[in-house]
Parts: sequence; structure tokens; C-alpha cells
Amino acid sequence: MSAPAIQISELKKSYDDVRALNGVNINIEQGQFFGLLGPNGAGKTTIINILTGLVLRESGMTKIMGKDTVKDYRFTRSQVGIAAQELSVDWFFPIEKLLYFQAGYYGISPKFAKAQIDQLLDRLGLSKKKNSRLRQLSGGMKRRFQIAKALVHKPNILILDEPTAGVDVELRHDLWQYLRDLHQEGTTILLTTHYIEEAELLCEKVAIIDEGKILKEGSPKALTRELGQSGITIQLSGDDDKLSSCLEDYSYTRQENRLHFSVEDPDSALPNIIKKISACDIHIQRVEASTSSLEDVFLSLTGKGINQ
Repeated sequence: MSAPAIQISELKKSYDDVRALNGVNINIEQGQFFGLLGPNGAGKTTIINILTGLVLRESGMTKIMGKDTVKDYRFTRSQVGIAAQELSVDWFFPIEKLLYFQAGYYGISPKFAKAQIDQLLDRLGLSKKKNSRLRQLSGGMKRRFQIAKALVHKPNILILDEPTAGVDVELRHDLWQYLRDLHQEGTTILLTTHYIEEAELLCEKVAIIDEGKILKEGSPKALTRELGQSGITIQLSGDDDKLSSCLEDYSYTRQENRLHFSVEDPDSALPNIIKKISACDIHIQRVEASTSSLEDVFLSLTGKGINQ
């Protein structure tokens, strides 16, 4: 059985008197698209910085592809590409040249790097800007460059720290499709994001972190079913004594002529409920179905919005 792409056990880190991480445990399987959700200051970036060697862990264990990130730092860093929030490159070189420099850091010669760089520039819509300096690019183009820089050495693991923050809707959807393609090709992706919709659409599994602790982990669908408040509300046109016998298979609350059913999947439950009521010749006036989102789960666990 292959080792997890990323394995974190009882990870702790403090900055002076502030506990940034307090016993974090995360396993990300090879080829998985994993989302890390949390408000500002929750510990997301600290985890990424420890994994990539920018910050020393206080205690606990961090492994990449089965190797310790401290003891086997040369190997583990070669396995990861990171698109960080902040740009940390020379602003005076053309972006194509910067990608060749990045490849060189991993021991890849310009001859062998050319095909990968050309492909990345083309796929991320940067070919026409390859001779431009970074300061000449828009915010969205800079985000694309960050992803190209992270992928230039063909890493097995891609870490994205808020990759679509501040970009327009069209570019965001274009980047989403590119990330889906990378995932289909087998790349392991760790995503931190403030856009919960982004995590719901892209991630196979998410972990919700707050104040340095993992509060809950699972697939977006499983979490919304377990912790959400999905339901169906049906307004009847009048009172009917036959109602209880018609709906004896369902649990619901009733307030006068208004019925509320708490169900995990409103879309699948609704047709059966309507069929049962209609079979008893009870007239339905209005139907409302509500489905919980990952944001509802986040709020229920943390008691705060993701941007707080």
C-alpha cells in the first residue's frame, strides 16, 4: 500500500504566546484533491509553511510521500510545488525567464525544461505575456504565473494557498477547470481557500480548521448531510385528519397547516412525500426545499464566517 501524499500527526506550533497549531492530524492520499478551510489566523498557512520547510515545527510529525520533511528535506521539497499568496520573485525579469530560473533550482536544464514551460504558458494563457515583466501583469495573470511556477518541475503534489483570491469570475472558472485537469492526471492537490463554493466544487475531502485545531473532516457532501439543516416545508390548503396515517413513515413537525421534514437529501425525498400526501387527496398549496451548504457546516462548527 502506497504512503499518503501528505501525513501530519499531532503537529504543534507556537509564536511566542500564541498557539498557531494545537495537535493537527491530517492524511491526504496520493491523487486526492483536499481542501483546508478556516478563518483568517486558523493555522492554514502555518501548516503549508511547515510542510515546505519555511517554518520549523515545534513538535509532531510531517511526512511527504512517506518521508520526513525535516530529515529528508531534499526529497520532500522536490515532490511539492507551491503557489503561495505572496509573490517572491525578481520583478525585473520576463516571466518566461523566471520559469527557467525556477526549473534550475530543481536541477532541470533549460533544454529539458523548455517543453514543460511552453506547455504551462500555453495552458494558463500566458504565452503572449512571456516576455512581460511581472509588474506589467494584471492580478489574475500573476495568479496564473504562480501556478505555472509551482508546476515547472512537474511535482507530485501541488499546494495552492488562496489561488483565486481577488481574480475575476471568468478567470476563476478557467483556473478551476485547469485544476480539475491536473487532478484527473493524478496530481495530489492541497487547497486553502476563502471561497467555500470553490471547495464544494473541487475537493473530494475537506478539513475545517479553527484556532489551530481540526474540527471536522470528510467529503463536502458527507459533512453537509451530517451537520447541515436540509429540509422540506409543505404548506397545505387546509387541515386534514388523514395526514398522520398518510405520513406515518416520515418524521416531521407541524404548525397548523405547515409541515416541516428534516431530511438529508431533499431532492430524493420530496417526490415520495408529495406522492404520499396526494394519495390521501390532501391539497398542497406550496412546497419549499432547502439544502445545506458547506458554509452552513462551517458556521455551525466555528460560529463565525470564513473571512472573520
